[in-house]
Amino acid sequence: MTRGKVWFVGAGPGAPDLLTLRAARVLAAADVVVWAASLVMEEAVTAHARRGAELVDSSGLTLEDVCAVYDRAAAEDLVVARVHSGDPSLWGALGEQIEEVAARGLDWEIVPGVSSLGAAAAALGRELTVPGVAQSVILTRLATATPTPGNEGLRALAAHGTTMALFLSAKRGRRVQAELLAGGYPPDTPCAVVYRATWPEERVLRCRLDALAATLRDAGLVRHTLILVGRALEAGGTRSYLYDPAFAHAFRTPTGHAPVPAGREPRAR
Repeated sequence: MTRGKVWFVGAGPGAPDLLTLRAARVLAAADVVVWAASLVMEEAVTAHARRGAELVDSSGLTLEDVCAVYDRAAAEDLVVARVHSGDPSLWGALGEQIEEVAARGLDWEIVPGVSSLGAAAAALGRELTVPGVAQSVILTRLATATPTPGNEGLRALAAHGTTMALFLSAKRGRRVQAELLAGGYPPDTPCAVVYRATWPEERVLRCRLDALAATLRDAGLVRHTLILVGRALEAGGTRSYLYDPAFAHAFRTPTGHAPVPAGREPRAR
């Protein structure tokens, strides 16, 4: 493995066996592993880090503290695995770290990870993009200490009416509920609250949108919680074109003429 390099590694949502094979290989070769014990399960790191590797818990560190590790990597030709929960590209403070690493002349690479969104959907046993119900998923957060651009407010995004996944927002359930209702989601819109998906203490709660704030409050959930909203969470009785006998695509010719719901006549593409 190349020396003097920083790997930004997605550790997945929690369960150690949801690290990718690439992530495990990088951890096994790293001289220094920087990880947040508050966000990444310890076994996910210790099961793969090589004996003798330096383990640095970043839970209480600032960017400047982490950059001190990057300084050492540049001076001593070290390989650093900077481990992020979920996927590094989603709310991982990744951009600022890449700039610091590049400024030090270090090579860097990103290892994608399983997002908590996929883990939450698996815990619910639901498809988030249901034909005729929702074909988009909006990933967003409530504006708090980190502002969002004006056209990305929850109220504006709610107008789309599709599946929405809210990260880093559970602490302000009343605001979330009010904004989503004001944006156009009906009060009876299905919601799901998933706490620490894939961790041993995982919790899954379901409610209507007009009970979302109370559900979060009563459960005492303020962090490590993903909120899902939308009709797809309860929709059923539909099917996709992909496996329709009357639908042709590059790898299959039509094999029959199975009945298709009104308004969903298959079209070859």
